[in-house]
Amino acid sequence: MVTLSVTVQELDKQLHNLLAEAQNGAKIVISSSGKPLAQLVPPDSDKKKIQFGVLRGKAKVAEDFDAPLPDEILAEFEGRECVS
Repeated sequence: MVTLSVTVQELDKQLHNLLAEAQNGAKIVISSSGKPLAQLVPPDSDKKKIQFGVLRGKAKVAEDFDAPLPDEILAEFEGRECVS
């Protein structure tokens, strides 16, 4: 990835060109008085789209998955001592 550095003044004059550079994969560091203020980076194109149903038939949920917790475990979640 190419990195370009521009000042705030240059950004004001060249925004359209810098946006095109970012779209082509460049990272632009925007600075003022020699100090970096922000970065203009290309959007993430590597994000994978969600695919629903990929585990269908591969995962099993137990019949009692939503059964009440035992008193000892429930007491720990609630921060109290178990009485039983």
